[in-house]
Amino acid sequence: MTGNETRILIVEDEPTIARAVADRLVAEGFGVDVAADGPTAVERARAYEPHLIVLDVMLPGFDGLEVCRRVQSERPVPVLMLTARDDETDLIVGLGVGADDYVTKPFSMRELVARIRAVLRRVERPGGAVAEEAASAVCIGALEVDQRARRVRLDGREVHLTPTEFDLLACLLRNRGAVLTRAVLLEQVWNWADASGTRVVDSHVKALRRKLGQGLIRTVHGVGYSLDTAS
Repeated sequence: MTGNETRILIVEDEPTIARAVADRLVAEGFGVDVAADGPTAVERARAYEPHLIVLDVMLPGFDGLEVCRRVQSERPVPVLMLTARDDETDLIVGLGVGADDYVTKPFSMRELVARIRAVLRRVERPGGAVAEEAASAVCIGALEVDQRARRVRLDGREVHLTPTEFDLLACLLRNRGAVLTRAVLLEQVWNWADASGTRVVDSHVKALRRKLGQGLIRTVHGVGYSLDTAS
């Protein structure tokens, strides 16, 4: 998905911001549609079938969290949330309902485009790009991870993970037994060359714990995270 093949739905109720984001994404070669409230966003997501949604949290009608829930229940699609509130609870809830990443307002267009491209790269990443062991499912206790099919089951029940959540889990799985620093995870999962996004890692780990259980990922204080292979 490159160039104008890639469709992005912008959901933002501030006309100035929506227009600025739309103009920049069109200039970058993306196809763009815009919605200004929750109900319209769900309708446009259904009709436009975007490859990614840029979604503001605060919307009229119903908020971005509800938009994300409804859209993800119909068709999994990567979501980049925009939030004016740098609140950990908001971020965790957003990630928990299916968002892949977030940008806190005010943001630069350069940062937004970079985040969008990073999420799209993770979605496009072929199943064969992971280690050779991806040819078969890996089981850790009640957890089954099929890296080639990018599917996860817990106690026999399929668990929906966002592309970013799956890549984070797969990275920890490939390095099980080792403690990975946040900087290493940012580089391997998010393709970030600097360590400025440590909260992104922490928020995604919390979202994974909510979906897969608290005991799976071990926090090594002052260092990073490790997959608990004894789970």
